[in-house]
Amino acid sequence: MFLSVFDMFKVGIGPSSSHTMGPMVAASRFLDLMRASPFQFAGVRASLHGSLAFTGVGHATDRATILGLAGFTPERYDADHAEAVLQAINTDNRILVEGFAPLSFNPKTDLIFDYDTKLDGHANGMMLMATDAQGDVVLREAYYSIGGGFVMTESELAAGKDTDEGAPVPFPFKSASEMLQMAQASGKSIAAMKRANEVSRNGEIHLKAGAKRLWQVMNDCINRGIETEGVLPGGLNVKRRAKGIHDALVAERGQNQSAPHTINDWMSTYAMAVNEENAAGGQVVTAPTNGAAGVLPATLRYYLDHVPGASESHIEDFLLTAAAIGGLVKFNASISGAEAGCQAEVGSAAAMSAAGLCAVLGGTPEQVENAAEIALEHHLGMTCDPVKGLVQVPCIERNGLGAIKAVAAASLALRGDGTHLVPLDACIETMRQTGADMSEKYKETSLGGLAVNVPNC
Repeated sequence: MFLSVFDMFKVGIGPSSSHTMGPMVAASRFLDLMRASPFQFAGVRASLHGSLAFTGVGHATDRATILGLAGFTPERYDADHAEAVLQAINTDNRILVEGFAPLSFNPKTDLIFDYDTKLDGHANGMMLMATDAQGDVVLREAYYSIGGGFVMTESELAAGKDTDEGAPVPFPFKSASEMLQMAQASGKSIAAMKRANEVSRNGEIHLKAGAKRLWQVMNDCINRGIETEGVLPGGLNVKRRAKGIHDALVAERGQNQSAPHTINDWMSTYAMAVNEENAAGGQVVTAPTNGAAGVLPATLRYYLDHVPGASESHIEDFLLTAAAIGGLVKFNASISGAEAGCQAEVGSAAAMSAAGLCAVLGGTPEQVENAAEIALEHHLGMTCDPVKGLVQVPCIERNGLGAIKAVAAASLALRGDGTHLVPLDACIETMRQTGADMSEKYKETSLGGLAVNVPNC
């Protein structure tokens, strides 16, 4: 099994990897399908199902779908250009995209939020259709946004998880137990094994440049967040808090008045900065999702800025180790809040972050696996119940607490020798089972929990 670090960590836009990035990617893929078809198309339509329908407006799923059909992709997204294109589509009821004659599309009638029909493959389902001059559908495809910006068609989903058709990699572990066995047999760290896999597919230069860019985007996102004030969009009137907290923390430095637990405020501020940027539709990195995008950058920034002896030379090892753990969670369970609740998003992010931190602090593979297990175990059962369908409450603060748990988990694991009762594999399987048993009300539908108990009008 091979899942690249650049699959786990994607540069994209807020507020949601599965509800914003995924639909945009799906629509872009549908354009490619249309280009490969012999038909002459005159229009396009779309329907959103399941969680994409229930929380689609709050997650800008409608906008993302339309922009995807207009040729936009998350990695090349330009906000100003997007606004101009959306305005033109709303005015002219047509989409202008390279390779096609003008395509008829009325946002009010050709984009349907179908709350009653759930597609069978996944909670995040959407149907894209192309029509001929008479308005008849001549091409259609179902897409599923399965978390973290990953998108699969009906047939791809039916084919199963392990669809990697590339050349064999040196360390093809599919479970944590296999990962530890390979580490012991080879004498390599988890990061070294993951690096060997990456280099065998894409080369050393691609890895180094890509990892450097990932951290640059993450760190820039933190810096924007701690420099920006205001109220987040969406109608909840949530005030940005990261800048105010960060300014207060900076002012307190050197005054010998800070309690030891103040370090938690630093971690929370870094994470909240990222998720406030995400909520505002800014550029973020899925880690492994947008809703959980603040945990890992906050943990890494904590390491670089607050841990004595920290070195930027360890950033790549941190990301590689985290990606290895995230790949196991995705392959054996889920990173989608709509499929398994927030345990699959912030829980996975905390496990990845704890593993990465443990590794760069000198942890053995066994200690790294233990750190990931501790972090994930103590997110089991966490629901996804965003108020008004926005990635704001409880999501922003939750990332801060996820980072704190990640650091605590890494520290606990480093205090031991790597032996522990609950294997990471068992914890991942428990998360999968818990997600399967969880009521749909608590899986990113905003039909239960805080979403119905907090006034949001």
